[in-house]
Amino acid sequence: MAKPFAPYEWMIAWRYLRARKAEGGVSTMTWISLIGITLAVFALIATLAIRTGLREETVRTILGANAHVELYYNAAETEFNLRDRAIRDFDDVSKRINAVPGVVAAVPVVVGRVIGNLGQSNAPIELYGIRAEDLPRFPSVVAPEQSSGDLARLDEGIALGARLANSLGASVGDKIRVINPNGNRTFGGVTPRTSAWEVVYIFRSGQGFIDASRAYLPLSEAQPFMNRDDAVDQIEVMVDDPEAVENFTRPILEAAGERSYVWSWRNRSGGFLRALALQDNALFILLSILVLIAAMNIVSGLIMLVKNKGRDIGILRTIGLDQGAILRVFFIVGASIGSVGTMFGLILGVLFVLNIDMIYTLLDLLTGSGKAELEAQGFFFPPAVLRLPDVASAVGLSLGLSFVITYFPARRAARMNPVEALRYE
Repeated sequence: MAKPFAPYEWMIAWRYLRARKAEGGVSTMTWISLIGITLAVFALIATLAIRTGLREETVRTILGANAHVELYYNAAETEFNLRDRAIRDFDDVSKRINAVPGVVAAVPVVVGRVIGNLGQSNAPIELYGIRAEDLPRFPSVVAPEQSSGDLARLDEGIALGARLANSLGASVGDKIRVINPNGNRTFGGVTPRTSAWEVVYIFRSGQGFIDASRAYLPLSEAQPFMNRDDAVDQIEVMVDDPEAVENFTRPILEAAGERSYVWSWRNRSGGFLRALALQDNALFILLSILVLIAAMNIVSGLIMLVKNKGRDIGILRTIGLDQGAILRVFFIVGASIGSVGTMFGLILGVLFVLNIDMIYTLLDLLTGSGKAELEAQGFFFPPAVLRLPDVASAVGLSLGLSFVITYFPARRAARMNPVEALRYE
């Protein structure tokens, strides 16, 4: 008894694949099925790569100007029955956190909401007081999409987000007034505190909220201005693997002490990331339907092939081929179309991902959409990132559907009665 998938089974399947219509073959349907599988796999791989690139770019933007973990103190009662959340031992706490394996930096900051004024323009500001040597920990500030001025002069003034500067009508060299409504506390009540600083640096991080509201002051200037003479509001922690930030929260809490609690970037942006994941799953399902439709063409071609080759099936059965051999012959036909189409789709998808910038440029030339102008306005075009799990899922889905769908018409051919097949021959 011959082994399954013997050479003669491959030979017969190959003859059926390349047969012309006049010979009872289905070469046209073969090509249609092949092209359909190729385009479906290409679309699936390309879309998954772009979605992965979009997520990575979004996460990079989110983390570019924000901490991976923010550490706070729980409120403590003071002698005047006030609730105090300030971190006064911030230098010691920062040193202990920096000693945690995987922690890149622990940066003490003062944070408050104030009002900016220049001439007749006013704008709310989220003011960060930070040491100049710690600011390079935030890449979207020190290496933004666009900037003007000199960040090295931060000790001499204030740094503003681009949209905030635009709202105030400020440019590098202007002096803006900053007003803290909860400024001077006296027996007569609270009076606003006002100070003026020169704008030394303007940045555009690419994250709209930050560009529209964020400003940075030297920590030594921000502490008295925000009534934090010997304290900070929080410690911002950067880790070497932000995607695994949950692994760092407990060691950071243990290093910081009993009063501490943390808030990670996943807590802050968890809803947005879940929405992206939901969209990814929906896109995968929709594109999987395209692969299924393309695979159904294989079924149509095989059904036509079985009908046209009824006489051949009858002869092959009479000369000794069993049902299993006939099934394998037609299975090889359908599986070969699916496999070759999947391979071509994979090649096209990889080429698309590797040349995504060239494709953006070509589309810009053909449509005149003004890519550079859109990027200048803050829009970004996501890169295409090829991940092995995405490629494996696309290839596995295509091959799996092709093999499963091919089995049914192949089984029908195997069960054909040779007597009935040859009755009218």
